[in-house]
Amino acid sequence: MTTGWFSKTAIDADTTMLTEPFVHDFVRANIWHVRGRDADLLVDTGMGIMPLAPHIDMPAGKPLIVVATHIHLDHVGSLHEFPLRAGPAQSAADFATMPDRATYADMYRGLDGAVARLPTPDWRSEAYRIEPAPLGRSLAEGDTVDLGDRRFTVLHLPGHSPDSIGLFDEADGLFISGDAIYDSDLIDDLPDSDREAYRATMRRLLDLPIRIGHGGHGPSFDRGRMREIAADYLKRGEAGEV
Repeated sequence: MTTGWFSKTAIDADTTMLTEPFVHDFVRANIWHVRGRDADLLVDTGMGIMPLAPHIDMPAGKPLIVVATHIHLDHVGSLHEFPLRAGPAQSAADFATMPDRATYADMYRGLDGAVARLPTPDWRSEAYRIEPAPLGRSLAEGDTVDLGDRRFTVLHLPGHSPDSIGLFDEADGLFISGDAIYDSDLIDDLPDSDREAYRATMRRLLDLPIRIGHGGHGPSFDRGRMREIAADYLKRGEAGEV
């Protein structure tokens, strides 16, 4: 269902996916809302072109923990709208200023077809910027995000970016992977990408016992499909293609 700038899809009773359908597909990221007993979890926040917070359905008084999987523009744009902010320890200092060298916001300012529909009549991609969003909590490998009835373990999964993290609910098998892995063309040629680190991440993911994965882009995937994606990346690396 599309309401204004955002589309919203119920994945199951506890999980909703939001996207920005009018944003260029290169930066059209998935936003994941997971409901818990004592708190909800929001993973990534899109581009920040239009306010996201009004589109997150929350009971009054219930905490919403918002986690950025990495600091790239399509995952942190609306992070400043939420008070309970967490993100990767490796890039934590940059969230306070959101510099272009970390977010790549400058890339979007000159992108042809930046939007398929203007969000407001006077909107211009050349004026795009990301509001600073200092983190209240820095997340590193092995940390946990607790919703009361479910707990996510933080996995550091570098390669696409040095700070990429994923969240894994070991009890349920739910994996929210950000841009560490997703079912679409993987991006490993950004200035801060590291293909050797990405191959190490893929080898790790081959053995991760997930039930379902929700990536930063593309459709959700099961364990078999995740293994295919990881194995294909490793095979292409051995062939010198990546």
